[in-house]
Amino acid sequence: MNEVPLTGYTDRLSARPGEEIAFKVSSTSGGRYRAWLARSICADPNPEGMGITEEDASAWFAPRDLPARHQPFFPGSYGLSDAAITLPAQGNVTLSATIQPTHLNGGDQAVLSCGPLTMGLNAEGCVFVAAGAARVTSPVPLPTHRWAQIEVRLTEGRATLVQTVLGHHSCETHEASGALPRAAITAPVVLAAGWADTRATTFFNGKIEGPTITGPDGLIAVWDLATAIPSARVPALTGPALSLVNFPTRAMTGSQWDASEMCWRHKPEHYGAIHFHEDDIYDFGWQTDFTLTVPEDMPSGVYIMHIEGDHGSDALPFYICPPQGIRPADLCVLIPTFTYVVYGNHARPDYDPAWQSRMRDWGAYPHNPAEYREYGLSTYNTHSDGSGICHASHRRPLFNLRPGFLTFGATGCSGLRHFAADSHLISWLHAKGLEYDIVTDHELHAEGAEVLAGYKAVTTTTHPEYHTAETLDALRDYRDSGGNLLYLGGNGFYWRIARHTENDSLLEIRRAEDGIRAWAAEPGEYYNAFDGTYGGLWRRSGRAPQALVGIGFAAQGEFYGAPYQRMCFDPKFDWLFEGVTEDLFGDYGFSGNGAAGFELDHVDHRIGSPLDHVLLARSAGDNQAFMLVPEEQLTHLTNLTGGSEEDAKHADLIYFDLPKGGSVFSVGSITFCGSLPWNGFDNDVSRLLDNFLRCKLGQQ
Repeated sequence: MNEVPLTGYTDRLSARPGEEIAFKVSSTSGGRYRAWLARSICADPNPEGMGITEEDASAWFAPRDLPARHQPFFPGSYGLSDAAITLPAQGNVTLSATIQPTHLNGGDQAVLSCGPLTMGLNAEGCVFVAAGAARVTSPVPLPTHRWAQIEVRLTEGRATLVQTVLGHHSCETHEASGALPRAAITAPVVLAAGWADTRATTFFNGKIEGPTITGPDGLIAVWDLATAIPSARVPALTGPALSLVNFPTRAMTGSQWDASEMCWRHKPEHYGAIHFHEDDIYDFGWQTDFTLTVPEDMPSGVYIMHIEGDHGSDALPFYICPPQGIRPADLCVLIPTFTYVVYGNHARPDYDPAWQSRMRDWGAYPHNPAEYREYGLSTYNTHSDGSGICHASHRRPLFNLRPGFLTFGATGCSGLRHFAADSHLISWLHAKGLEYDIVTDHELHAEGAEVLAGYKAVTTTTHPEYHTAETLDALRDYRDSGGNLLYLGGNGFYWRIARHTENDSLLEIRRAEDGIRAWAAEPGEYYNAFDGTYGGLWRRSGRAPQALVGIGFAAQGEFYGAPYQRMCFDPKFDWLFEGVTEDLFGDYGFSGNGAAGFELDHVDHRIGSPLDHVLLARSAGDNQAFMLVPEEQLTHLTNLTGGSEEDAKHADLIYFDLPKGGSVFSVGSITFCGSLPWNGFDNDVSRLLDNFLRCKLGQQ
């Protein structure tokens, strides 16, 4: 394993006074480390700005020295039976399953094992059965990405292998046999892996359905993998139940799937497969090293638990929310932790080790997921077999959820996204003396609009992309009940996700149909396993972002920003532009060097933008190099807006009122907040937002 010298994670990303946060730490070299707490103001390491800025928070957590220990982690998904079974030494025993191998990794891959007995594939893809060191192997390899039935028949001192490749028009069967010693076995069953000493090994890459073990007296163990699909457990038809480790992917099409039904809930017998991967890992399961019980007087905010040892350091962010039902501030900042987690450990294909020079010079976070793939990658990456990663969790070290992490290490700006980029807004609020509370989408999902009730204004950060139905409902209900909602980003409210009911750290994304995608879900696999809902874009589920905030994702380009051109000169909005000295503003910033860039959102009345919205400003950049998002494109000549492609690729900065006194202010750009700290927070973008917020907060 390529391991970071000292790292850790928290069991939760947000907490309220009285609640406990557990910190899990691992050191490769032992010794001791010091833990100390800071409040994060700015997480941008760029020396041309504030740099990483934090306040001492030892009043709520006294610094302490702690013993370090190494905590291992083990990628690879598999199923483990709750109890042992017994295979007799005499009489016929049969192991069988239907499989679709997806990746040959140069070694053995176990499909079904029990103690020393293993049925699997060797490095060439040939079926084998092994009992200890003895082995019988088929001479004919199985093709990858094709379904095959495999069976091992054990008789007195002999094993027979039968494999049948399944096809639409014909089936191809091969048999092989050889001597294999027999002994009685009492051991748990392992599905999709072997077992050595105390841990799983030789993981299978691919789909498995219908695993069955038969003895001389009939069925010993049978599992229908289409049962209890939302769960991490598989009840047995016969024998012990299976616990699924490292969350393999469920609701997968099986060998019976014929495209007659696309939703697993409607025809579960067609979804009897589980897809296992050698690199599945989402919850490290580390032991707790120390805890923080949040003090009653701890202010809501962004906090960093620093851990520093002789051979390394790390910085673990978390959020403190106000006590439930109490609103210390009039403004609420909504933190998109679901989006952070979905992007967690994104190993970008454009990462270059040459970035390390800037990282050292700036004191930026030194570790990049592209160099530590063993820690589990993001849903923007693929498994070793090429299938898309559709699960994500924060219960593991997430390197890009760190202060000072550079997403783009060779740009002419700070090159930040997500947590670090969102600190541009946090630092601006501190610079302007605007009090705020923090709420994350964890609380929004669990508690609904009630968690926002009473705030005069609620603002997003730069990129609130991933949402559940519950979080969208809560924002809509807050807005419609008279709240002022600010959308200060781009490409927001875009993808639908599901949350696991048995592990609330685990999220699921199915990249169905269209949208800007790092990978595409396979036909028949568009419905989430966790809750059975249709996955993909919220737009495809009838909830386009335009219906919530007036604008939605339209175009994406390189990490490049442009200015806005003022479009509204109605005297009723002069208050908003007070102090804004230029009609062309925002041609600066720490994100993309401009306020309107990278990912742009625009108005579309046909999918929800209100007819009475006010277009305050529009991006004025040359977007020739930007691409129109797939859901906007119809043909090489036409798109959904009806105009030219160039006309559709812009950011709209809009405002609209709602009947019960609420309002929406949307900026249409991911890079908007990056302009707020420019020139010591003294600039036109800063003035525009300051004017709007102080009006809605009643401070003008």
